[in-house]
Amino acid sequence: MRRRDLPLMVTAIMMTARRLRAQQKPMPVIGVLGAAPPAGLSDPVVAAFRQGRSETGYVEGQNLAIEYRWAEGRYDRLPALAADLLGRKVNVIWVSDLVAARAAKNATSTIPIVFVTGGDPVGDGLVASLARPGGNLTGVSMMTPELNPKRLELLSELVPEGKAIALLVNPNSPQTEGVIREVQETARAKRVRLQILKAGTESEIDAAFASLVPLDAGGLAVMADAFFWLRGEQLRALAARHAIPAISPWREWAEAGALIAYGPSLTTANRQAAIYVGKILSGAQPADLPVQQPTTFELVVNLKTADALGLTIPPAILARADEVIE
Repeated sequence: MRRRDLPLMVTAIMMTARRLRAQQKPMPVIGVLGAAPPAGLSDPVVAAFRQGRSETGYVEGQNLAIEYRWAEGRYDRLPALAADLLGRKVNVIWVSDLVAARAAKNATSTIPIVFVTGGDPVGDGLVASLARPGGNLTGVSMMTPELNPKRLELLSELVPEGKAIALLVNPNSPQTEGVIREVQETARAKRVRLQILKAGTESEIDAAFASLVPLDAGGLAVMADAFFWLRGEQLRALAARHAIPAISPWREWAEAGALIAYGPSLTTANRQAAIYVGKILSGAQPADLPVQQPTTFELVVNLKTADALGLTIPPAILARADEVIE
């Protein structure tokens, strides 16, 4: 090689490298938006979201970046957080509750949004229909509000001698009034005296449990809500301290010491949503991906907690349980 050819070769290599870099697509970015950040109990959920992405070929740090925005239980922060994600030029937004879904929907009509939320996505104004969502949203509906009457039935079967059953709701949730209405109808049909307790802050949760004694409540049902998920440790500790039988929407709570849980699988829902995220990153359109709904619901009973409360779980409930923790 002649010495004078070396600069030309170096220039050619540099130009080729620049062309290759220009041809490479930028790493896609998922924006994650929710009211409650991952906590210790969220590890299985986070793992499921990771698994769903990997099943479609996307691994964080390798060919995918993720921007996380959590409202720390304050729903009023979600619109600003959604706007911040748009400024980060995300390719798709994943949301973990109804309020976050609405905030994202109000922020953009073009960036795809995948939700995991309770309730009725059609009635809540997220999609046109379950089979053909239309627009830029799709995801998984957990059907959690519809299950609150069933939890009341289970709790009244568990403590038939209870003079009243309390329902703990978050007054800041848009689903609260519907939940109260449905549970009140069930309570009237079952001739159960129902007490509504409202708590939207940590101190209000303490006050709600303190009111259980004068109310003579024999059991407590906890509404499925991101704020309560975030305060799970506090709620379970208070239920134990006040010796109140409580039913929750999440099996993770029963695994962590709550008495009983009934609802769809959070891990399955998040895995399904993550698969949708991967499909969208690969070119699918949200409008063409039908909203998925759970086909099975898990009943989990913690016998250790029942023993601590001095409760005997009725054989009929044990026979229906998907898992009994001994």
